[in-house]
Amino acid sequence: MLRVGSGGEPAPGTRLLLSRSADAILGGAPLAGCVLRLAAWLWLAFVPCSGIQAFQVPVDSTGLGYTNYFVADVPWSIHVVQVARTNAMYEVHSVHAAKHAVGLDTLSDQVMLLDPALGIPVAAINGDFYQRDRAYAGASRGLQVVDGELISGPGSKVSFWIDVSGEAHASNVTARFQVTWPDGTATPFRLNGERSANGVELYTSAIGRSTRTSGGRELVLERAEGNPWLPLRLGKTYTAMLREIRESGDSPTTPDTLVLSLSRDAVRRVPPLQTGAVLRISTMTMPALPGVKTAVGGGPMLVRNGRRQTIEASGPENYESSSMFERHPRAAVGWNQDCFFLVEVDGRQRNLSVGMTLDQLGGFMVGLGCQEAMNFDGGGSATLWFEGEVRNSPCDRAEREIANCLVIVKKKAPGGTSSASTGH
Repeated sequence: MLRVGSGGEPAPGTRLLLSRSADAILGGAPLAGCVLRLAAWLWLAFVPCSGIQAFQVPVDSTGLGYTNYFVADVPWSIHVVQVARTNAMYEVHSVHAAKHAVGLDTLSDQVMLLDPALGIPVAAINGDFYQRDRAYAGASRGLQVVDGELISGPGSKVSFWIDVSGEAHASNVTARFQVTWPDGTATPFRLNGERSANGVELYTSAIGRSTRTSGGRELVLERAEGNPWLPLRLGKTYTAMLREIRESGDSPTTPDTLVLSLSRDAVRRVPPLQTGAVLRISTMTMPALPGVKTAVGGGPMLVRNGRRQTIEASGPENYESSSMFERHPRAAVGWNQDCFFLVEVDGRQRNLSVGMTLDQLGGFMVGLGCQEAMNFDGGGSATLWFEGEVRNSPCDRAEREIANCLVIVKKKAPGGTSSASTGH
């Protein structure tokens, strides 16, 4: 259920930041197109969640809350979920569509895929950029770890993760994934995506029933006796035995096997192999991420150490680069010592919200009190869910099917009821 109807007006209960209020703060200057005054307004309007706020996110006794800010001058409609990090009853999890490494579902449907044993979902936001079509539609462009299982490797952008001690991090992560052959030589590989024309791709059962490849050579690997095995996790080295060599693509996958898919070019670069050969599979990264149970990709970084980051084009002139400096719907995750924030900015709706540039989004996250913040996929993918409802107004007028998401879960107490603890 969407809280904003087809008329594109703010939902009932929206916190209106009226023109008169904004003009008073800015000395009567208009907001639109005035980045410096906009930043000043954001600083005045929002301060860290541990301090006094002029426009505070209303939270309950457990530290969970949601609000929708409407800035009439621009206009902007901004949706914010705040959750206390200091309350042990709340955890952050990632989910992928269809519980696989590929596939697309709406955010509402993905929330329902969460394992009930983890608790009750209370808030969620769309996650990483992804492949939009063909056989690997829904393959994340970056890292994803779901309940400790590695289902996709880091790409060229930023990753968000929760470490074993519960601390949140976001930075560029570089894959050091490689297979070591019996002769001691090693070859890098990617994970659960579309195999490149000259590359090597490792597939787990998270890809679905088969590898979806065409041509090349595929090596079916099983556990070498006495060695740790699946599910695949970050920061591990697995010893595998070559069960079968297949001279065609689209090999079946099972929960107890891996399939190493070699392009025709890669076949010429690897040493001769026979069934029974022992290979080593490494899932190391830089920085090392041992024991990480939740991770999702995105980027770029918006805030680091409390400072808004300078947004730079990610590559050659194309839509991905130019859109960073245009106003579009946006989604982001941010945090400080006390709180997590899920933020969605509606856009492409002239009478409701025009969207933000990434620089403006970074300014908002700083003003909200974030010490760190990272951008997620935007546009029609930008969606925020809270307590059973989609709260924003998607620019496509309906939820878009997306690859993955972050979910805030309220853990169940022993005995099966949701915890009532107020944290530690």
